[in-house]
Amino acid sequence: MKAVRFHQFGEIDTLVYEEVPTPKAGPGEAVVQVKACALNYLDLWIRQGVPAYKIQLPHIPGSDVAGIVAEVGPGVEGISVGQRVVIAPGLSCFRCAYCLSGRDNLCDQYRIFGAGTDGGYAEFAKAPAANLIPIPDGISFEEAAAFPITFVTAWHMLITRAALKPGQDLLVLAGGSGVGSAAVQIGKLAGARVIATASTRKKLDQARQLGADLLINYAERDFSREVFKMTQGRGVDVVFEHVGPATFGKSIVSLAKNGTLVTCGATTGPTTELDLRHVFWKDLSILGARTGTRAEMETVARLVGEWKLKPIVDSVYPLSKAREAQEKMQSRDLFGKVVLTP
Repeated sequence: MKAVRFHQFGEIDTLVYEEVPTPKAGPGEAVVQVKACALNYLDLWIRQGVPAYKIQLPHIPGSDVAGIVAEVGPGVEGISVGQRVVIAPGLSCFRCAYCLSGRDNLCDQYRIFGAGTDGGYAEFAKAPAANLIPIPDGISFEEAAAFPITFVTAWHMLITRAALKPGQDLLVLAGGSGVGSAAVQIGKLAGARVIATASTRKKLDQARQLGADLLINYAERDFSREVFKMTQGRGVDVVFEHVGPATFGKSIVSLAKNGTLVTCGATTGPTTELDLRHVFWKDLSILGARTGTRAEMETVARLVGEWKLKPIVDSVYPLSKAREAQEKMQSRDLFGKVVLTP
């Protein structure tokens, strides 16, 4: 089969489109014929050799995969050849205390498909059969690939961790990103008033179409000052943070008393300065979010199937153009997800 992989860590030119062995399904596994694979910043980090991910080279990236079941291994039940499926990207043991309590995203053996294993930049991908979820009727392969990591992470952040409530004010940073566009929709579904930031008028208009009530161009204005104008000096109840040090300080300042900042990422770097006076004086909560659980994945898949949440596909590239696709994502000149199709 054809696949894109890298034999050494480095920049985009390390990605190679080449012939590799087609995977075979072992006990409890299935092989999926990949129809679409969405890109994530995780793809860039593992290609660059981030120490947090122990990658065996050569490696096939790609965590968000949708396709058709091509083969099932011994002992697999409930999944059949020819079925349209999406791969739940969180790989857990489902036996430890965390998994048995429903917090499988905290499993000590937790890995992300395409980071702890070979992924979906290929014509075929192998995964545990337990991680296959049927694609809802009416949802394209490209749309199905565009929701697992971003929407499940955003759901976990806002609904599970921050417990977002109707009538609250929510600030979504980088509302044009994959996870940001998911957060805008989930915030509206939860009944919050959503303030979204973006760097261009086009992205702001697109965020409004997804339900954002108020918009801030962070390239032109200090978003923390704008937040206080919009809330009559109160601040927001929840900040959806995934950018890191470039925005973290202003995100804290933007919170109202008893507000909550929930974060899932550090796109602009791993460390930041924090003025603790804001934290204790305003009685703030700072929460982390580690993707989401299998149960949350099934909830999001149902809502996508009911068209209550809409995965946003910015652009589609053939698998052979994976370098160009990653360049597109790195440029940040996009709204939603970049998708590869073998």
